[in-house]
Amino acid sequence: MTSEPAAERIVEFKLLHSGFSKFGIAKVRLRDGTIVNREIEDHGSAAAVLPYDPVARNAVLVSQFRPPVLHAGEAAHVLEAPAGLLGEELPEACARREALEETGLELGELELVARIYSSPGISTERIHLFLAAFSPTQRLHQGGGLASEHEDLTVIELGLRDLADMTDRGEIVDMKTLALVMALRVRHPDLFVA
Repeated sequence: MTSEPAAERIVEFKLLHSGFSKFGIAKVRLRDGTIVNREIEDHGSAAAVLPYDPVARNAVLVSQFRPPVLHAGEAAHVLEAPAGLLGEELPEACARREALEETGLELGELELVARIYSSPGISTERIHLFLAAFSPTQRLHQGGGLASEHEDLTVIELGLRDLADMTDRGEIVDMKTLALVMALRVRHPDLFVA
């Protein structure tokens, strides 16, 4: 009778920085007993929502400045679905709050798409992805984010066919937004038919 190899485990964690995110080095024991170091970034879980109007057949997204993208040498303003960190909120409450702050939309029912890790090789971030149908009567204000958070967002409404074309051309570079657009196309294909 052969025994199962021991599961991997973290034997030590050294915190290197604690701010908006925490960064550290984990000393990990692999199944074969080898000890390796792995970097971990931890800033908690998040929620993202793609608001779409099924009658007008458009979606509401935001464009915002992203310093890491600029650092990578790309165009620094990224088109994204509204999103934010959970804190002590439930994912649904966070998605609704972020949509209201960023787009001015007060969303009702949310359709859960998935709970995904954004970059499991380095980050603990788990994003709860939602779709949300809305009507123009749900717009309470113009959005744009919170001044106290220096978000300076631009709210952008795009036709769903245009958004699908942008996705097909590789122009949607934010992974959560790409996943949400693709989920909307699979779950509600009738919205993309002329």
